[in-house]
Amino acid sequence: MLSIDTVTVRIAGREILAGASANLPAGRRIGLVGRNGAGKSTLLKVILGELATDGGEVSWPRDWKIGAVAQEAPGGAASLLDTVLAADRERADLLAAAESETDGHRIADIHARLDAIDGYAAPARAASILSGLGFSAAEQSRPCAEFSGGWRMRVALAAILFAAPDLLLLDEPTNYLDLEGLLWLEDFLRRYRGTILIVSHDRDLLNTAVDFILHLEHGKLALYTGGYDTFVATRAAQRAHQAAFAKKQEAARKHMQAFVDRFRAKASKARQAQSRIKMLARMQTVALPVDEHVAPIRIPEPVPASPPLVTMDRVSVGYEPGKPVLAHLSLRFDPDDRIALLGKNGNGKSTFAKLLAGKLGPMGGELTRARKLVPGYFAQHQLEELDGGLTPLETLAVLRPKLPVQALRAQLGGFGFSAAKATTKVASLSGGERARLMLALATLDRPNLLILDEPTNHLDIDARTELLTALNDFAGAVILVSHDRRLLEATADLLMLVADGRVAPFDGDLDDYRRFLLSPGSTATRPAEAAPPAARRDGTDKRRRLKPLKQRANEAEREVVVFAERIRRLDADLAAPDLFARDPAEAAALAKQRAEAARALAAAEARWLQAQDDYESAAAE
Repeated sequence: MLSIDTVTVRIAGREILAGASANLPAGRRIGLVGRNGAGKSTLLKVILGELATDGGEVSWPRDWKIGAVAQEAPGGAASLLDTVLAADRERADLLAAAESETDGHRIADIHARLDAIDGYAAPARAASILSGLGFSAAEQSRPCAEFSGGWRMRVALAAILFAAPDLLLLDEPTNYLDLEGLLWLEDFLRRYRGTILIVSHDRDLLNTAVDFILHLEHGKLALYTGGYDTFVATRAAQRAHQAAFAKKQEAARKHMQAFVDRFRAKASKARQAQSRIKMLARMQTVALPVDEHVAPIRIPEPVPASPPLVTMDRVSVGYEPGKPVLAHLSLRFDPDDRIALLGKNGNGKSTFAKLLAGKLGPMGGELTRARKLVPGYFAQHQLEELDGGLTPLETLAVLRPKLPVQALRAQLGGFGFSAAKATTKVASLSGGERARLMLALATLDRPNLLILDEPTNHLDIDARTELLTALNDFAGAVILVSHDRRLLEATADLLMLVADGRVAPFDGDLDDYRRFLLSPGSTATRPAEAAPPAARRDGTDKRRRLKPLKQRANEAEREVVVFAERIRRLDADLAAPDLFARDPAEAAALAKQRAEAARALAAAEARWLQAQDDYESAAAE
């Protein structure tokens, strides 16, 4: 068992962990969740011994081996396979000893131990892990130095998975994976025999690959049984119970206080009043947790355009003349298309996205774009190209210097940037905030074709939910590359597989695709040459049905805000100390207006709640 006992950590005067405690069962998979900045990575560093505590301790069985992904990507001339094999230090030491040992008995002991730890099958096991994470047999023999940083981080992940420590700590392991690698990792973790503590913002992974959720909030830890959805439901029920109890307690407190105020000075009731004063002092106040603000994501309405947006006739695209990455592309994209691109990294998904975005021109064939086509393009590599010395407001102004500052602020506000954040240097923003800035940049021109290449890597679960809602509210076309299955399932009507230099519809859903990946010999699912499935039309129809319901809910919400503001102003006027003495008629008129506004607010709130219920019920169908 991993025991976390009243751990406190302060960094730069801020208390990150405040007496955090939890006992994590051995041999189980635990998902560590919490808002960005809550202290999840800090807790992992404490467990690894990389960060000292200001109080408390962490303990585990003495014979446990603890492992985490190396922070620095491996490099050098060693092959990928050799790099992974070297991660098992015991095996490497035994092999080295076998080479130099001369004593026959000792050699026999060494080989017996190698057999016990399955050392002879290690190369095959290491190759299997590398293959699952996207490396071909030929690539496994190449030096690490030949690969980019992202691919080398996959090697670091492969190494720690191969080492198979008793306690495996994983901090956002999916950031460098595509959907195919994530599906393989999920299957691997489900079969892992040790204890796993994993930080992830991937809701599907937390639902399918873990047994418990460890929630970190306000410096405290709470352990919940089940996956993420079960955790959300359990926590919501707890909060509802707390709220009901707090309401009942407050009513009792007011009743006792009224008795005290009324009878404190009355001799016959003084003793009872004093008794209630003592009860009030002993009564513990239920502290209701404050819901943390989730910054919004609102994509602007697209520029209207008639279909088709893009047509391709035997188009080829690539980077070197005569060496197309993709060829023979004969496709059509319309304003209501919602398409998810599948395929392993290196097969051409990003190349195809760049072609649609106009970042790459066709090498051959005919590509026709609509006259009013406005593409919006988001790609992960663009995060690294942001100028850290500029503010978000300045970043947008550099691209669109003629737009008024108010329009730029409104665009940033739609992606969760307050006035203060809009003028904070990009270098000081979190990864999630920089991702939001890139989304604001991608949608600045009101695109009607939105192309998103891994938009969720730095977004937490709540922000991913905001993006999901925003994409479903968006009236334009969406082309999506993502390893977030929940996002794909909720927003895409058509799956297209990028493989073998082609792009073609995939006949099936993501569950079919998972089986297709994990059972390559199966012919149950395969790329389809037929027309898109009926689900595509169903998804389009559903968004059309939801749009007026969403608009009605938004209008009702605006009415609530208007009436609440009106009541606030009337209350301020009525609070004037001399109003009733100076002008009783005006005071009466204001009071009447206040009562009318209160009735209007109640009616608006009822309409808003009903509209929200209608929208959520229709969205769940």
